[in-house]
Amino acid sequence: MQSILILGGYGNFGKRIAQKLATDGYPVIIAGRNKAKAQTLVDDLQGSHHTLAAFDVNQDLAANLESLSPAVVINTCGPFQAADYRVAENCIKAGIPYIDLADGRDFVTGITALDALAKEKGTTVISGASTVPGLSSAVLEEYKAEFSHIRSMKFGISPGQKAERGLATTRGIMSYVGKKLQPFPNSGKQAYGWQDIYRQDYPGLGKRWMANCDIPDLDLLPPRYGIDQIRFSAGVELAPLHLGLWGLSWLVRIGLPLNLPKYSSLLLKASDLFDSFGTADGGMHVILEGTNHNNQPLKRSWFIIAKNGHGPYIPTIPAIILAKKIAAGDVLQSGAYPCVGLVTLQEYSAELKDKDIETTTSH
Repeated sequence: MQSILILGGYGNFGKRIAQKLATDGYPVIIAGRNKAKAQTLVDDLQGSHHTLAAFDVNQDLAANLESLSPAVVINTCGPFQAADYRVAENCIKAGIPYIDLADGRDFVTGITALDALAKEKGTTVISGASTVPGLSSAVLEEYKAEFSHIRSMKFGISPGQKAERGLATTRGIMSYVGKKLQPFPNSGKQAYGWQDIYRQDYPGLGKRWMANCDIPDLDLLPPRYGIDQIRFSAGVELAPLHLGLWGLSWLVRIGLPLNLPKYSSLLLKASDLFDSFGTADGGMHVILEGTNHNNQPLKRSWFIIAKNGHGPYIPTIPAIILAKKIAAGDVLQSGAYPCVGLVTLQEYSAELKDKDIETTTSH
């Protein structure tokens, strides 16, 4: 069996993908610039058919794709908000399927710019194989048949304070805190990053603060599922940290020259100082409202709750599912497209069965 190449393989998400694939018997190649970190992870993986490749993905990817010849490439090298498509383009030219965990709105929606080239080469390029839009669209696929029309979708993510946080994710969020976001469909007002705060009640966790975040779902899901209004938010468990970032968002909004992405590492370290005041429990909510086929009001509230620090596994699952299919010889549709409707909730549950993660649904 050909190996699965994981770019950023020893990072927050990459190492979890590697561990799961290795446990399930798939050989992996851990790629990154730090050979020592890659070797440490390889030594810890279950099985003996795993290797490493130490190189800079922005300079030496093409040569390494030729020499390594993986079955599929999984790109975890965020943040993707300001990234280009060079990695995916190199994979297409090499005829190797590509999957990423991008959550950048423009990056994921724009991946179709590579569609013609990918189809010409007969290969697959999938962007956004993560919580959004991978899992969010899986929830819609599960419940869409109950609705004749979905009027609104309100969803969001609140990780636990003690759950491991990645620098790339932090940088991605900081890139739009306090800044104008592209319009939310039918919202009627301008949205700003990390504003419009509200409280969301999670089963077993209590209420968490939420705020606007910019993700590809805001553009992808309404036309696909006929949703009138859509809103996505994220939050941190501890109110002082959430509200502190909300305060910074106002400083950015009024025009102060704050370069928050530049200080992402410092902000992440400062956040770590508060870990003893929080938990390792987080959740995601999806609330759908509309009408059923008898033209009666219908509401579905879906939650996934992760405890004991298992939340960071959730974003990795779509990429794992799709990479397994490709490595096993399944032929996925050629072309370049976002990860919308490509995995099911049943597949998700199967991959998470050994984690402290549960889902609940209410009317």
